[in-house]
Amino acid sequence: MTRPSTHIWRLLKWGRTLARHGALRGIEGDPNTPAPVRRLARIARFGTLQPRVPDYASAFQEIGPAAIKLGQTLATRPDLVGEEAAHNLLSLQDSLPPVPYSQIEAQIEATFGVPVSALYSHIDPEPVGAASIAQVHKGVTVDGRTVAIKVLRPGIRERFARDIDTYEWAAAHLEEMGGEAQRLRPALTIANFKRWTNRELDLRREAASASELAEAMRGIHDYHIPDIDWDRTNGRVMTIEWIDGVKISNVEALKAAGHDLPDLAKRLVLAFLTQAISAGYFHADMHQGNLFVRPDGSIVAIDFGIMGRIDRRARQWLAEILYGLTTGNYKRVAEIHFEAQYVPSYHSVGEFATALRAVGEPMRGKPVSELSVGQMLDGLFAITRDFDMQTQPHLLLLQKTMVMVEGIATQLHPEINMWDISGPYVKSWIRDELGPEAAIADRIKEDTDTLLRIPALVRRLEDQFPPKGGAPEPPPLPEVELIWDRRKRKGRGWIGYVLAAAAGAAAMWGGLAAGWLG
Repeated sequence: MTRPSTHIWRLLKWGRTLARHGALRGIEGDPNTPAPVRRLARIARFGTLQPRVPDYASAFQEIGPAAIKLGQTLATRPDLVGEEAAHNLLSLQDSLPPVPYSQIEAQIEATFGVPVSALYSHIDPEPVGAASIAQVHKGVTVDGRTVAIKVLRPGIRERFARDIDTYEWAAAHLEEMGGEAQRLRPALTIANFKRWTNRELDLRREAASASELAEAMRGIHDYHIPDIDWDRTNGRVMTIEWIDGVKISNVEALKAAGHDLPDLAKRLVLAFLTQAISAGYFHADMHQGNLFVRPDGSIVAIDFGIMGRIDRRARQWLAEILYGLTTGNYKRVAEIHFEAQYVPSYHSVGEFATALRAVGEPMRGKPVSELSVGQMLDGLFAITRDFDMQTQPHLLLLQKTMVMVEGIATQLHPEINMWDISGPYVKSWIRDELGPEAAIADRIKEDTDTLLRIPALVRRLEDQFPPKGGAPEPPPLPEVELIWDRRKRKGRGWIGYVLAAAAGAAAMWGGLAAGWLG
């Protein structure tokens, strides 16, 4: 187990880096910042030369690979880090200098236990991409197929495990301070971050994600997922079909190739809705570098390290929320939030509906080019604060992806109206999933499942309450406080742990640069 002093040392180093980039200044003046944290933030930035405009992205880039991934996660949390920081973190580039090819080749051979030549007839030593977790090389298999070969950076799993251990420690202490920090649930944010990065650090999981998404999107003929070469894929190496196409961000090249950009934008939005609402499983890293357009006009997605999953009930709520916003039925949207227990029951449904109207009405009927996504999100997060709505991780990931898709669609077609495109799709899905026929089918299935469970229930009851007889049941034993528990309760070594908690929480508070950045 890592010592508190080790966590504090790491956090102080990271906090100092953040301070040099001006990322801690706002903590001091924010009323939500606990007084001990505010004082420690002043100490962390003492004597540093800071830019006039904070540069959060550069700070996270300098700290290292795990911080880069964390920064990208925090870019979706303006409620936690503030609008200015979230916008800046969106520019955070997940790129690092490439690992020498000799190390990549050694990694491939070590993980497969055979020479590289037994798997690939050729690998280009110059990578086509080098990110914080892995880098990608173009290659040709021994049977002549052109592929992309993704290889984890040597030692990256160990480095991430070390850093995330400290993130967890600091977030737990931060949350224990209560108040706004407790409502924003930083410990849950880090827990989700850990789960996502662990998935990215196992390339078999990424390959399985690609395979599952391809299965879910099989009926969408103009949206393609590359095929996985399972014989050349394991936890540290993934081999996948090579894609020849134009990056979806290269608008001029798309025009030169004769593609219909408004149609591309519409198909991209519908593909996202199909994944999120129909399949409940979506590509959650749909930025411009991960989408290509092939000569036949089909959209191709790559990089499946971050995926989102939404269960059926949550998808039903989501669809009703989207449809309610598109039609202006704010009362129904508010009711859903209460039914889903997103908003505590002591609040008023009517008041929440009015607050939603204040955010939704300015958006309706306008093209995306005339809307400020930042202002919209700021309004929504203000509502969550006012109505004590706790963070919903699956909705945050979905929201992040929606913002990405919206940005790309707007670049392709500035006059696109996301509501006009999503409205008919969501309405159709609601009719199929929530209409009378669907309700009857669900009831029949539910009742049948209940009947089939009755025999097992009876057996469990018999096991729990056997017939009387045999040895008597032992009496309940009294609870006795153990001596080591008593010593811990009295607070042996409390000074060291209190200091560790305060310093660790302060540094993590600064690292997150929560909505407390002025």
